[in-house]
Amino acid sequence: MKKLPLILCGVLTLSSVHADKVRSVIYATDGKKELGTVNFEDTKYGLLITPELSSLPPGLHGFHLHQHPDCGDHGMDAGGHFDPGKTNTHQGPYGNGHLGDLPVLAVNGDGQATTPVLAPRLKTSDLKGLSVMVHAGGDNYSDNPPLGGGGARIACGKVGS
Repeated sequence: MKKLPLILCGVLTLSSVHADKVRSVIYATDGKKELGTVNFEDTKYGLLITPELSSLPPGLHGFHLHQHPDCGDHGMDAGGHFDPGKTNTHQGPYGNGHLGDLPVLAVNGDGQATTPVLAPRLKTSDLKGLSVMVHAGGDNYSDNPPLGGGGARIACGKVGS
């Protein structure tokens, strides 16, 4: 009986060391092709986001969390950017705008995106019922042009649903 508190202590310690992880499968918004996955993991610095994507256009792409876990109608059913604080402003992952802004997604010349990014204001528990979106263009983290200028939604995946 004296060992039970020690065992419980050990289990609680191990469970607090284990970081929460979430995985999303990403598809082209035309729904015809799986492009890979995006992994989300809690760290002491924020949410670590690790893409494992291929078949994307090379360059920088807007990368966001959207309101709904629905990628239908070429990604439009995902709704707008995740903004639980109703800030209605686009300031990037380090600003005080909506929480849906992620660091840009860098796609290499072979169409692969594998460089991890960090979203310091997010954690995996924020992801339930959202989608992750890749836009055709880059992101200037400004409201001019609207929503940073990322343009069309080219890839989408349900997250945490």
